[in-house]
Amino acid sequence: MDLMALFDAQLTIGDQHLLWREIVGNGFGLASALGGMRRKVWAWPVGIVGNLLLLTVFLGAVFATPNPVNLLGQAGRQVMFVIVSVYGWVQWRRTQQRLGDADADSHGVSVVPQWATARQRIALVVALLVGTAVLTPVFRALGSFEPVWADAWIFMGSLLATYGMAKGWVEFWLIWVAVDIVGVPLLVSAGYYASAFMYVFYGAFTLVGFFVWWRINRRATAEQLAAGAPA
Repeated sequence: MDLMALFDAQLTIGDQHLLWREIVGNGFGLASALGGMRRKVWAWPVGIVGNLLLLTVFLGAVFATPNPVNLLGQAGRQVMFVIVSVYGWVQWRRTQQRLGDADADSHGVSVVPQWATARQRIALVVALLVGTAVLTPVFRALGSFEPVWADAWIFMGSLLATYGMAKGWVEFWLIWVAVDIVGVPLLVSAGYYASAFMYVFYGAFTLVGFFVWWRINRRATAEQLAAGAPA
């Protein structure tokens, strides 16, 4: 098997050429999001595989892909995803073990959704705004695609959303919505159509995930109150 030919395989639609690894990488990302919504620990390693594939896609000029555009924020966030995903993987494995020891009927879930505190929410918003402002000139100096602030916003939002998922905060889904709103037009303008399409789908999916985790949290809180435990 010619590994380089497989690496460079493309799907042609009209005059557009899409790398299969962009499509497959986003497919792994979707599977990871589904696993996250179901609170399964396998969501993290599956996501890491997708991150590594997409890293090669968004460094278009480096890997001589059909789209010679470097989205440094998009590429950098894949590296960040891998690092934070290892943290989330460890955290969820520990929680899975604790829940399994406490309740044999836990069905293998790896996190109990909870709301962030008011202070944590403020910290998330401040980190998103300040991080975007700081990274924008850095990414611009490195030659990232304009508008660079959008690339920086996506990077910071992705970092905070992944961290929030690792902590089990219900709000992390809403951070993903904020990322998708900015990400779709940026990816379309840069020519990454497969990823842009997936961002549209992710936007709807993350809203569903938010309400799923919200209901789980509400049910868990009601069970705690019924048992006389503090919520």
